[in-house]
Amino acid sequence: MAVDTEDREWHRFSPTKRLLRLLSIPLVVGIFVFSWRSLRFNYEYAMTAPRETYDLIARMYPPDLAYTGEILGPLVETIHISILGTAFAVALSIPVAFIAAENTTPNKLTYGLGKFIVSFTRSVNVIIWALIFVVLFGSGALAGVMAVAVRSIGFTAKLIAEGIEEIDRGQVEAVRATGANPAQVLIYAIVPQIKPAFVSVSTYRWDINVRASTIIGFVGAGGIGVALTTSINTFAWDKVLTILLAILGVVIFSEGFSAYVRRKVR
Repeated sequence: MAVDTEDREWHRFSPTKRLLRLLSIPLVVGIFVFSWRSLRFNYEYAMTAPRETYDLIARMYPPDLAYTGEILGPLVETIHISILGTAFAVALSIPVAFIAAENTTPNKLTYGLGKFIVSFTRSVNVIIWALIFVVLFGSGALAGVMAVAVRSIGFTAKLIAEGIEEIDRGQVEAVRATGANPAQVLIYAIVPQIKPAFVSVSTYRWDINVRASTIIGFVGAGGIGVALTTSINTFAWDKVLTILLAILGVVIFSEGFSAYVRRKVR
């Protein structure tokens, strides 16, 4: 008996799934409205934002270019913090990445430990790490370096671990078949495959850390952020604009440099 298929209409989802998807729309809208109302925004104050913005710009312009010489030292310190913090993070993230990758971790216990370190260091904001290390080491660049380093471990280790998991297993087996020991397998089969990802991730993280290093000074962790918060607290808005322009220049340079390096290692 022939089955007539011309009158049948194909649907991607079943009727139950279509109903659930339809009901999810008012649910999402309701959650959004509830969250918005729970925050209790001061709309009257927000209405003054355009006037306050214009007033702030008028106070900041023109920038105090004579102040540039005074912020060169803190600006260089910011760059040093980002470089040292990234270097320490990369060095510490390498063993974490190998135990956080499924194909190189020794056992489930070390795999869980690696994933925990990755998640824990990434879950705490760099400002919180800076506050912690300011308490431990006192105000200054050391606290900033440690905050940037610890905050970067999870990010760097996670991406490197993903690169390790995507390597060609055939190359690893070929090197192992020659009688190579685990260290030689690591050096000759795994490292060459993850080198591009390693360089790219490290450079990209340094680019991020340059920006992070500009704000940790707000809590006393060194760098240009100390000068910025001082200028804000003293209402020296022309100096604030000078600092912001200097930070912008450094960030643009770091972003361009990191993009250049990542293109070279592809």
